[in-house]
Amino acid sequence: MENSGGRVFDVIVIGAGVMGSSTAYQTSKRGLKTLLLEQFDFLHHRGSSHGESRTTRATYPEDYYSHMVVESTRLWEEAEAEIGYRVYFKTTQFDMGPSDNKSLLAVVDSCRKNSIPVRVLDPARVIEEFSGLFRIPEDWIGVVTQEGGVIKPTKAVSMFQALALRNGAVLRDNSEVTNIYKDGGTGEIVVLAGEGGRFRGRKCVITAGPWTKTLIERVRGLVLPIQPLETTVHYWKIKEGHEGKFTIEGGFPTFASYGEPYIYGTPSMEFPGLIKIPVHAGRACEPEDRTWAAAPAMVEALRGWIEGRFGGLVDGDRPVMTQSCMYSMTPDEDFVIDFLGGEFGEDAVVCGGFSGHGFKMSPVVGRIAAELVASGRAEGVDLTHFRVGRFEGDCKGNVKDFDDQVKAH
Repeated sequence: MENSGGRVFDVIVIGAGVMGSSTAYQTSKRGLKTLLLEQFDFLHHRGSSHGESRTTRATYPEDYYSHMVVESTRLWEEAEAEIGYRVYFKTTQFDMGPSDNKSLLAVVDSCRKNSIPVRVLDPARVIEEFSGLFRIPEDWIGVVTQEGGVIKPTKAVSMFQALALRNGAVLRDNSEVTNIYKDGGTGEIVVLAGEGGRFRGRKCVITAGPWTKTLIERVRGLVLPIQPLETTVHYWKIKEGHEGKFTIEGGFPTFASYGEPYIYGTPSMEFPGLIKIPVHAGRACEPEDRTWAAAPAMVEALRGWIEGRFGGLVDGDRPVMTQSCMYSMTPDEDFVIDFLGGEFGEDAVVCGGFSGHGFKMSPVVGRIAAELVASGRAEGVDLTHFRVGRFEGDCKGNVKDFDDQVKAH
């Protein structure tokens, strides 16, 4: 099956999660003939792009992410205007943790460096700020910014795919890529897929989520240190009569709690009366070896945290619902966005290793990938921290002065 009649695409995007779908939207918007390939059904639940909510925040210890989040917010709203419905819902972001936590203090410094308005609150002011819903220990601080929000992930992926299709892109699911190589005669990239699929493109973008490491090693012989991690999100019951206090409309924020463990959450939204509160951690495994179950130790850690923070307004006895998801971890928890190199040179781009915090930035990642295949350079962003070469010589990547946020168990 040669490429639907021998057509040569300008760019072939491999992987139709949020990163690949955003990339296909951006390339097709630029007039590039785009093919988007997905190994499973579109909108499947086996990777990292499904579910009902993701947080967005500009509060990063690393100062190179904040401006990417701010740009992504604008791009989310731009795509919403094109499609005619919402996937992004803005609210306050509230970070909390011990007053000497290096990561949290770096968050404050990063916000100030990037001109993001930030307020640092003591425990008494936290109670006042959130009408008593949050209570933190006396040796903790709270950090408040206005750059928070919730994104509906499955709806967002569908939005990007619909816009790409509207722009003339070709979308194919159930097309598992088995090989990629450079045609020495034409210089084109040939992508082989299941059931005899063969597609040709001038450029290629690989956004294969937890399958990225395996695919890159197969086609390039390059071993990227991207470790798939299975994580579980939990939904907890809000006590009757208090449900409205935990909604965006009620002024409730997206939040993160620094320390051990790192805990985050979203307002009550997708399931009325429930609030999502997981641990930012997981079990290292290949995507085919998932248990689809929660680790008891993580649930126990959450129980104590919920009781301490919400003063009995959330039932911390047990979660009433759990969902499984995948992270793709790099050793330094920074992204991989770079040319593939080797025989592919700058004709192939790899985007992966988003380490459990990339979804919110998928609009800007799609923009960057589209510009890299269109012109060889991306405007307005320094990709130094995302280069493949940072791992050469058994290096663990970018050096940081604070602890990792995601823990493997």
